[in-house]
Amino acid sequence: MQNVTPVAIAALGLELIPAVLFGLAAERIARTVTRWPAAMRMSLPAFFVIPYVMVSLSQHTFRWGWFVLYAALPVAIAWLLMRAAAADPGQRGDWRDAFVLLVLGLAVDLRWFDRAWPPGLRALNELLLVDAGLYGFLAIRKLTGTGFDFHLQWSDWKTGLRELSFFAPIVLVLGLALAFIHPHRNFPGVGNAVVRWVGIFFFTAVPEELFFRAWVQNLLERRVGRRAALVIASLLFGLSHFNKRSAHFNWRYVLLATIAGIFYGRAWRQHRRVPASTITHAIVDWIWGLWF
Repeated sequence: MQNVTPVAIAALGLELIPAVLFGLAAERIARTVTRWPAAMRMSLPAFFVIPYVMVSLSQHTFRWGWFVLYAALPVAIAWLLMRAAAADPGQRGDWRDAFVLLVLGLAVDLRWFDRAWPPGLRALNELLLVDAGLYGFLAIRKLTGTGFDFHLQWSDWKTGLRELSFFAPIVLVLGLALAFIHPHRNFPGVGNAVVRWVGIFFFTAVPEELFFRAWVQNLLERRVGRRAALVIASLLFGLSHFNKRSAHFNWRYVLLATIAGIFYGRAWRQHRRVPASTITHAIVDWIWGLWF
Protein backbone atom coordinates (compact mmCIF):
# COMPACT_ATOMS: atom_id res chain seq x y z
CA MET A 1 0.00 0.00 0.00
CA GLN A 2 1.29 3.41 -0.99
CA ASN A 3 3.06 5.44 1.73
CA VAL A 4 2.13 3.00 4.49
CA THR A 5 5.30 3.42 6.52
CA PRO A 6 6.01 2.65 10.18
CA VAL A 7 5.39 6.33 10.96
CA ALA A 8 2.01 6.24 9.19
CA ILE A 9 1.07 3.11 11.14
CA ALA A 10 2.10 4.81 14.38
CA ALA A 11 0.00 7.85 13.44
CA LEU A 12 -2.97 5.57 12.77
CA GLY A 13 -2.53 3.94 16.16
CA LEU A 14 -2.43 7.35 17.81
CA GLU A 15 -5.64 8.42 16.07
CA LEU A 16 -7.39 5.21 17.05
CA ILE A 17 -6.81 5.78 20.77
CA PRO A 18 -9.51 8.48 21.25
CA ALA A 19 -12.04 6.54 19.15
CA VAL A 20 -11.43 3.33 21.12
CA LEU A 21 -11.59 5.13 24.46
CA PHE A 22 -14.88 6.84 23.59
CA GLY A 23 -16.26 3.57 22.24
CA LEU A 24 -15.53 1.81 25.52
CA ALA A 25 -15.90 4.53 28.17
CA ALA A 26 -17.55 7.66 26.75
CA GLU A 27 -19.47 8.60 29.91
CA ARG A 28 -16.44 8.17 32.13
CA ILE A 29 -14.35 10.33 29.80
CA ALA A 30 -17.04 13.02 29.74
CA ARG A 31 -17.17 13.10 33.54
CA THR A 32 -13.38 13.38 33.73
CA VAL A 33 -13.20 16.16 31.14
CA THR A 34 -15.92 18.10 32.97
CA ARG A 35 -13.70 18.36 36.05
CA TRP A 36 -10.88 20.01 34.09
CA PRO A 37 -10.45 23.80 33.91
CA ALA A 38 -12.16 25.31 30.86
CA ALA A 39 -8.85 26.33 29.29
CA MET A 40 -7.61 22.75 29.48
CA ARG A 41 -10.85 21.35 28.06
CA MET A 42 -10.63 23.73 25.10
CA SER A 43 -6.92 23.34 24.39
CA LEU A 44 -6.63 19.55 24.63
CA PRO A 45 -8.03 18.79 21.13
CA ALA A 46 -5.22 20.85 19.59
CA PHE A 47 -3.06 17.77 20.19
CA PHE A 48 -5.04 15.97 17.48
CA VAL A 49 -2.61 17.68 15.09
CA ILE A 50 0.22 15.35 16.17
CA PRO A 51 -0.50 12.58 13.60
CA TYR A 52 -0.37 15.15 10.81
CA VAL A 53 2.99 16.41 12.10
CA MET A 54 4.37 12.86 12.31
CA VAL A 55 3.33 11.88 8.80
CA SER A 56 4.09 15.16 7.05
CA LEU A 57 7.57 15.49 8.56
CA SER A 58 8.43 11.90 7.67
CA GLN A 59 7.20 12.43 4.10
CA HIS A 60 8.68 15.95 3.77
CA THR A 61 5.24 17.45 3.06
CA PHE A 62 4.78 19.57 6.19
CA ARG A 63 2.96 22.87 5.64
CA TRP A 64 2.25 25.44 8.35
CA GLY A 65 -1.19 26.13 6.91
CA TRP A 66 -2.30 22.54 7.41
CA PHE A 67 -0.70 22.49 10.86
CA VAL A 68 -2.71 25.52 11.94
CA LEU A 69 -5.90 24.04 10.47
CA TYR A 70 -5.56 20.68 12.22
CA ALA A 71 -4.61 22.33 15.51
CA ALA A 72 -7.33 25.00 15.39
CA LEU A 73 -10.29 23.11 13.91
CA PRO A 74 -10.73 20.61 16.79
CA VAL A 75 -10.46 23.50 19.26
CA ALA A 76 -13.06 25.50 17.33
CA ILE A 77 -15.39 22.49 17.28
CA ALA A 78 -15.01 22.04 21.04
CA TRP A 79 -15.64 25.76 21.66
CA LEU A 80 -18.74 25.84 19.44
CA LEU A 81 -20.18 22.75 21.11
CA MET A 82 -19.42 24.18 24.56
CA ARG A 83 -21.47 27.22 23.57
CA ALA A 84 -24.20 24.93 22.18
CA ALA A 85 -24.32 23.05 25.49
CA ALA A 86 -24.78 26.32 27.36
CA ALA A 87 -27.43 27.67 24.99
CA ASP A 88 -29.32 24.39 24.60
CA PRO A 89 -29.13 22.37 27.85
CA GLY A 90 -32.20 20.39 26.79
CA GLN A 91 -30.27 19.14 23.74
CA ARG A 92 -33.01 19.83 21.23
CA GLY A 93 -30.40 20.95 18.73
CA ASP A 94 -28.60 24.24 18.30
CA TRP A 95 -27.37 25.99 15.16
CA ARG A 96 -23.82 25.32 16.32
CA ASP A 97 -24.50 21.57 16.24
CA ALA A 98 -25.67 21.89 12.64
CA PHE A 99 -22.71 24.06 11.68
CA VAL A 100 -20.17 21.62 13.11
CA LEU A 101 -21.85 18.69 11.36
CA LEU A 102 -21.96 20.63 8.09
CA VAL A 103 -18.25 21.41 8.25
CA LEU A 104 -17.27 17.85 9.17
CA GLY A 105 -19.55 16.32 6.54
CA LEU A 106 -18.45 18.57 3.69
CA ALA A 107 -14.78 18.31 4.64
CA VAL A 108 -14.95 14.54 4.20
CA ASP A 109 -17.39 14.34 1.30
CA LEU A 110 -15.77 17.08 -0.81
CA ARG A 111 -12.26 16.05 0.26
CA TRP A 112 -11.31 19.54 1.36
CA PHE A 113 -8.24 18.43 3.30
CA ASP A 114 -7.03 15.47 1.24
CA ARG A 115 -4.14 17.47 -0.20
CA ALA A 116 -2.59 17.67 3.26
CA TRP A 117 -1.82 13.95 3.21
CA PRO A 118 0.40 11.79 1.00
CA PRO A 119 -1.42 9.51 -1.47
CA GLY A 120 -2.93 6.47 0.21
CA LEU A 121 -3.26 8.09 3.64
CA ARG A 122 -6.57 9.93 3.25
CA ALA A 123 -8.09 7.75 5.98
CA LEU A 124 -5.87 9.48 8.53
CA ASN A 125 -7.58 12.77 7.72
CA GLU A 126 -11.03 11.26 8.20
CA LEU A 127 -10.10 9.56 11.46
CA LEU A 128 -8.64 12.82 12.80
CA LEU A 129 -11.96 14.54 12.09
CA VAL A 130 -13.81 11.67 13.78
CA ASP A 131 -11.68 12.19 16.89
CA ALA A 132 -12.44 15.92 16.86
CA GLY A 133 -16.17 15.21 16.53
CA LEU A 134 -16.15 12.58 19.27
CA TYR A 135 -14.40 14.89 21.70
CA GLY A 136 -16.72 17.77 20.88
CA PHE A 137 -20.05 15.94 20.91
CA LEU A 138 -19.40 13.36 23.65
CA ALA A 139 -16.94 15.03 26.02
CA ILE A 140 -17.95 18.70 25.66
CA ARG A 141 -21.54 18.70 24.38
CA LYS A 142 -22.31 15.46 26.27
CA LEU A 143 -24.86 14.56 23.62
CA THR A 144 -27.10 11.79 24.93
CA GLY A 145 -28.60 8.86 23.08
CA THR A 146 -25.78 8.42 20.56
CA GLY A 147 -25.27 4.74 21.25
CA PHE A 148 -21.55 4.97 20.53
CA ASP A 149 -20.79 2.03 22.81
CA PHE A 150 -18.77 -0.87 21.49
CA HIS A 151 -19.39 -3.32 24.25
CA LEU A 152 -21.06 -5.53 21.65
CA GLN A 153 -24.34 -7.17 22.64
CA TRP A 154 -26.32 -10.02 21.11
CA SER A 155 -29.12 -7.55 20.36
CA ASP A 156 -26.73 -5.61 18.10
CA TRP A 157 -26.23 -8.67 15.90
CA LYS A 158 -29.91 -9.60 16.02
CA THR A 159 -31.02 -6.12 14.98
CA GLY A 160 -28.26 -5.64 12.42
CA LEU A 161 -28.90 -8.96 10.71
CA ARG A 162 -32.67 -8.43 10.75
CA GLU A 163 -32.36 -5.12 8.91
CA LEU A 164 -29.90 -6.73 6.50
CA SER A 165 -32.46 -9.42 5.68
CA PHE A 166 -35.07 -6.71 4.96
CA PHE A 167 -32.74 -4.62 2.81
CA ALA A 168 -30.96 -7.35 0.83
CA PRO A 169 -33.88 -8.34 -1.48
CA ILE A 170 -34.61 -4.68 -2.25
CA VAL A 171 -31.04 -3.75 -3.13
CA LEU A 172 -30.53 -6.90 -5.19
CA VAL A 173 -33.63 -6.37 -7.33
CA LEU A 174 -33.24 -2.62 -7.69
CA GLY A 175 -29.46 -2.73 -8.07
CA LEU A 176 -29.66 -5.29 -10.88
CA ALA A 177 -32.55 -3.45 -12.56
CA LEU A 178 -30.55 -0.20 -12.56
CA ALA A 179 -27.37 -1.99 -13.69
CA PHE A 180 -25.66 -0.62 -10.60
CA ILE A 181 -24.43 -3.95 -9.29
CA HIS A 182 -22.80 -6.62 -11.41
CA PRO A 183 -22.46 -10.12 -9.92
CA HIS A 184 -19.08 -11.78 -10.33
CA ARG A 185 -17.42 -14.90 -9.02
CA ASN A 186 -14.96 -14.32 -6.24
CA PHE A 187 -13.80 -16.82 -3.64
CA PRO A 188 -11.37 -15.16 -1.24
CA GLY A 189 -9.71 -17.07 1.54
CA VAL A 190 -11.45 -17.02 4.90
CA GLY A 191 -8.69 -14.97 6.50
CA ASN A 192 -8.74 -12.39 3.73
CA ALA A 193 -12.53 -12.12 3.87
CA VAL A 194 -12.51 -11.63 7.65
CA VAL A 195 -9.79 -8.96 7.45
CA ARG A 196 -11.78 -7.12 4.76
CA TRP A 197 -14.94 -7.19 6.87
CA VAL A 198 -13.13 -5.91 9.96
CA GLY A 199 -11.54 -3.12 7.91
CA ILE A 200 -14.91 -2.08 6.47
CA PHE A 201 -16.54 -2.27 9.89
CA PHE A 202 -14.09 0.03 11.65
CA PHE A 203 -12.89 2.38 8.91
CA THR A 204 -16.00 2.84 6.75
CA ALA A 205 -19.14 1.80 8.60
CA VAL A 206 -18.32 3.10 12.10
CA PRO A 207 -17.46 6.68 11.02
CA GLU A 208 -20.50 6.93 8.73
CA GLU A 209 -22.90 5.47 11.28
CA LEU A 210 -21.48 7.70 13.99
CA PHE A 211 -22.06 10.77 11.82
CA PHE A 212 -25.42 10.02 10.21
CA ARG A 213 -27.12 8.09 12.97
CA ALA A 214 -25.55 8.99 16.35
CA TRP A 215 -25.25 12.69 15.51
CA VAL A 216 -27.51 13.69 12.60
CA GLN A 217 -30.51 11.39 13.11
CA ASN A 218 -30.22 11.67 16.88
CA LEU A 219 -30.40 15.47 16.84
CA LEU A 220 -33.09 15.57 14.14
CA GLU A 221 -35.37 13.32 16.19
CA ARG A 222 -35.53 15.98 18.88
CA ARG A 223 -36.80 18.55 16.39
CA VAL A 224 -38.90 16.68 13.82
CA GLY A 225 -39.72 13.29 15.34
CA ARG A 226 -38.53 9.74 14.66
CA ARG A 227 -40.03 9.17 11.22
CA ALA A 228 -39.06 12.48 9.68
CA ALA A 229 -35.58 12.24 11.22
CA LEU A 230 -35.11 8.79 9.70
CA VAL A 231 -36.11 10.04 6.25
CA ILE A 232 -34.03 13.22 6.38
CA ALA A 233 -30.93 11.48 7.73
CA SER A 234 -31.28 8.79 5.05
CA LEU A 235 -31.60 11.40 2.29
CA LEU A 236 -28.49 13.16 3.55
CA PHE A 237 -26.68 9.83 3.71
CA GLY A 238 -27.72 9.09 0.13
CA LEU A 239 -26.66 12.52 -1.12
CA SER A 240 -23.25 12.10 0.50
CA HIS A 241 -22.60 9.41 -2.12
CA PHE A 242 -23.29 11.64 -5.10
CA ASN A 243 -19.63 11.75 -6.15
CA LYS A 244 -18.69 8.17 -5.37
CA ARG A 245 -17.52 5.89 -8.20
CA SER A 246 -18.40 8.52 -10.79
CA ALA A 247 -17.11 11.81 -12.17
CA HIS A 248 -20.71 13.09 -12.34
CA PHE A 249 -23.78 13.04 -10.08
CA ASN A 250 -24.25 9.32 -9.41
CA TRP A 251 -28.02 9.22 -8.98
CA ARG A 252 -28.14 5.42 -8.83
CA TYR A 253 -25.74 5.38 -5.91
CA VAL A 254 -27.66 8.20 -4.21
CA LEU A 255 -30.94 6.31 -4.57
CA LEU A 256 -29.63 3.00 -3.28
CA ALA A 257 -27.66 4.64 -0.47
CA THR A 258 -30.78 6.54 0.60
CA ILE A 259 -32.74 3.29 0.80
CA ALA A 260 -29.84 1.68 2.66
CA GLY A 261 -29.88 4.61 5.08
CA ILE A 262 -33.48 3.81 5.99
CA PHE A 263 -32.49 0.33 7.16
CA TYR A 264 -29.28 1.48 8.84
CA GLY A 265 -31.31 4.15 10.64
CA ARG A 266 -33.91 1.58 11.71
CA ALA A 267 -31.14 -0.62 13.09
CA TRP A 268 -29.67 2.27 15.08
CA ARG A 269 -32.94 3.54 16.53
CA GLN A 270 -34.15 0.08 17.65
CA HIS A 271 -32.03 0.33 20.79
CA ARG A 272 -30.09 3.50 19.88
CA ARG A 273 -26.94 1.50 19.24
CA VAL A 274 -24.27 2.42 16.69
CA PRO A 275 -22.91 -1.17 16.64
CA ALA A 276 -26.28 -2.46 15.36
CA SER A 277 -26.40 -0.17 12.32
CA THR A 278 -22.67 -0.64 11.78
CA ILE A 279 -23.15 -4.41 11.51
CA THR A 280 -25.81 -3.96 8.80
CA HIS A 281 -23.72 -1.37 6.98
CA ALA A 282 -20.48 -3.35 7.14
CA ILE A 283 -22.05 -6.57 5.85
CA VAL A 284 -23.72 -4.74 2.94
CA ASP A 285 -20.44 -3.13 1.88
CA TRP A 286 -18.54 -6.39 2.42
CA ILE A 287 -20.89 -8.45 0.25
CA TRP A 288 -20.91 -5.76 -2.41
CA GLY A 289 -17.13 -5.63 -2.50
CA LEU A 290 -16.79 -9.41 -2.71
CA TRP A 291 -19.48 -10.43 -5.18
CA PHE A 292 -20.90 -7.30 -6.87
